[in-house]
Amino acid sequence: MRTILTVLLSAALFATASTPAFAMQEGVAVVVNEDAITYSDVSDRLELIMVSSGLPNTKDTRDKLRPQIVNALIDEQIRLQEARRNEIQVSQEEIEAGIDTIAAQNEIDPQEFRKRIQSSGLKLSTMRDQIRAQIAWGKTVQAVVRPQVTVTDGDVDNFMSRMHSNTGKQEYFVAEIFLPIDDSTGETEARNLARKLVQEIRGGKAPFFRVAQQFSKSAGASQGGALGWITEGQLDEELDAVLPVIETGGVSDPIRTSAGFHILHVRDTRVLTPENLPDREEVRSRIGQMRLERQAQRFLLDLKATSFIDNRLAL
Repeated sequence: MRTILTVLLSAALFATASTPAFAMQEGVAVVVNEDAITYSDVSDRLELIMVSSGLPNTKDTRDKLRPQIVNALIDEQIRLQEARRNEIQVSQEEIEAGIDTIAAQNEIDPQEFRKRIQSSGLKLSTMRDQIRAQIAWGKTVQAVVRPQVTVTDGDVDNFMSRMHSNTGKQEYFVAEIFLPIDDSTGETEARNLARKLVQEIRGGKAPFFRVAQQFSKSAGASQGGALGWITEGQLDEELDAVLPVIETGGVSDPIRTSAGFHILHVRDTRVLTPENLPDREEVRSRIGQMRLERQAQRFLLDLKATSFIDNRLAL
């Protein structure tokens, strides 16, 4: 699996990014094992996320986003370190191809795209760093985690049996933003960010798709949080209870589960019929991808639990 960062830049690319007081600080903000994250790293990533997500560039938004940005940068350092331990390399050509992919998705000539990024006040190096970390982690997951994931014929049979039993029931095409809570991300911070994201999405200031790409930690984040077609009983009980009351096109309030906060978006609905049941290979692929995502997340959490992290920021 080669995951390429997908960032849909809006007209904000043509605007000059502001420089908050936070960016004027110098030195090391966070130590992650043998590596360091500087105040400039945090500030530069915050600028990129503000533009690429479409969120309003206000002090309140920045204050709510900063803890999530710091946590994401910590995760990236851990992922890159694990890639190095496994002697996994990411070439400059792969990184530049990632930028070309983003340009193509925005229907912009790649060189023009690079010029617009720089003229907006953003740093190409910041985007390259994010792309490098995602490619490195994708390769690491393939090398280390994927061999541990198996899907048997029995797994496929059971899944298809459940799907057949749901024939005639309502199906929902669901996308999700998931904000996990762990030792470095407190409940209050995650709740505040979740509420802010819902507010901006409902207000039409930030598209769900782009916000999910930048903030969600669940499967399908790179595809705007898409989970695919979901029937009753497939999600956690807390999410399952909310799904039927979300209008098509609507977004839920933040939903607390044992793992963190979820924001659900129902893109479409339909009745499950024999004609739209997936075939065996599609089911096998779906199960395998879900298991791979879960295993990869557990792998990262295990790595994080054994890492030395000295967060010097007063967040």
